[in-house]
Amino acid sequence: MASFETVLSTHFPEAMPQGEFVKRSYNLLQAEGFRAENTIAFISVCRDELTLPLVEEVKKTWGEAFIFSSLGGMLFLGKTGFSAAQHHAPNEDGRERYVYFALPHIGIDFHGEIGRHDRPGRLQPSHACGALYGFQAELANRCVSLGIDLDDIEQSLLKQHLFRKLSYGDVPDLLSLTKIAYEVIREELERMIHLTVDPLHNDYAVLTGIQIHGPQGMEYIWPGDTHWVREGNRHDFDLH
Repeated sequence: MASFETVLSTHFPEAMPQGEFVKRSYNLLQAEGFRAENTIAFISVCRDELTLPLVEEVKKTWGEAFIFSSLGGMLFLGKTGFSAAQHHAPNEDGRERYVYFALPHIGIDFHGEIGRHDRPGRLQPSHACGALYGFQAELANRCVSLGIDLDDIEQSLLKQHLFRKLSYGDVPDLLSLTKIAYEVIREELERMIHLTVDPLHNDYAVLTGIQIHGPQGMEYIWPGDTHWVREGNRHDFDLH
């Protein structure tokens, strides 16, 4: 059986320690005028407690964070939520600045098994992400329910959003489904920014990727789309 390190390097070859992801992105953005004093951070990760160290790292670095999170790291707060968050931003020289973090997550255990994590106090390993695992199980059993369950609204919306990305009969494994979730989150983030941000008067940065939970508290981020926008002009940047 492969080790955690082997699986990480195979499937997420550019992954970096979580702290480095936050630190490097801050240093690069600081050089472009985004600072803790003049910028508000927004973050969307899964509701799972495993994701909280990243939230705390962002808050420690940027000073505060408006939480967008839902199951699977999906973005379900809509225009009202995005607009409300932006109204909390500092205003410097007549401009507001936002930095958006948006990431689904996945566990990889000591033996390199994808989607598993050993939680303290639990007798058996559990799944990460549990919401994605639940949807993947429905796909595997060929019994997907896509209606809105009022007792399970976030999971209902998650399934609807992800199902649109699948071809008929597709049953992706959890790794593939996590990468699909990343694409859905990235696209939804860009759509909401387009609907709520005036890029000619406000600057923003986008930091997406996948959060990876390893054994013994090891936390990594695989960086996805990372860019910043000033006066409507996009600038991509590499964290490596």
